[in-house]
Amino acid sequence: MKSIFLKFLPAVLMSIISFILLIMPGSDIPKSSLFDILYFDKWVHIGMFGLLTIFWGYPFLKTTKGSVKLFCKISVLVILYGIAMEFVQKYWTVGRSFDIFDILADSFGSIVACFFLIAKLKKSKLLI
Repeated sequence: MKSIFLKFLPAVLMSIISFILLIMPGSDIPKSSLFDILYFDKWVHIGMFGLLTIFWGYPFLKTTKGSVKLFCKISVLVILYGIAMEFVQKYWTVGRSFDIFDILADSFGSIVACFFLIAKLKKSKLLI
């Protein structure tokens, strides 16, 4: 049981970190000219949701449960989490708003990570 917990610890920690970052009041987000460069906010969303997908899927890579279908389900759940968090930002977080482009960035990051997991899965199956 302890081993399973340790495998999912990065996913749980990343989920907590993403939740905290996504519900932070807008006034608590540091201001920097870096954030205005090349859609920095969207790159953060791509990275954060890509990591969420990888961290939740990675423990299944070397098990019999690892499958394309499972990784697609994880990706869909991460995307739904991103959509839900946009509504949380709109209705319950001070100084934050709903942004469809954040949802697109979240989805893109999760889908790219899903393809990464699928490629790793296919590679590991070939090596067995």
